[in-house]
Amino acid sequence: MDFDRIVALLRAFKREGLAYKIIGGVAMNIQGLARGTRDLDIFVLANEANVACLRRALHSVFDDASIDEIRAEDLAGEFPAIQYVPPVEGFHIDILARLGEAFDFASIEFEMRDIADLSVPVATLVMLYRMKKNTVRPRDQIDAAWLRARLPDGGA
Repeated sequence: MDFDRIVALLRAFKREGLAYKIIGGVAMNIQGLARGTRDLDIFVLANEANVACLRRALHSVFDDASIDEIRAEDLAGEFPAIQYVPPVEGFHIDILARLGEAFDFASIEFEMRDIADLSVPVATLVMLYRMKKNTVRPRDQIDAAWLRARLPDGGA
């Protein structure tokens, strides 16, 4: 993953006032587990004003008319996830407003962490563990074991 592209996106999110929280592989990297990832996973608040901030931020980094297809109604609907694939190779952004009934924007516990010259909202170690511990994807099971080993109570 291109670190400079991630930082450019995070700067754009800040500039536009986007309400978001980083989860997934980038969050794992920020929390100290160096692992490869080809996407940026974020939870966003799914209202029209916030999604407009998201579109402006994305437009400032990518010259892509399809950004305008990202709509608050979709993120607030039955399938509250969008995968945005910008016109660059090997990278995409998973934009979530809800993950099943288990997680939504408000339920994602986060802390502000530094990356480059920015302070960004990143899911806590405990939150990442909760999100990964019961999934079937092998990568998530590896991540959950790493997270569990770093939690004071072993994830109990």
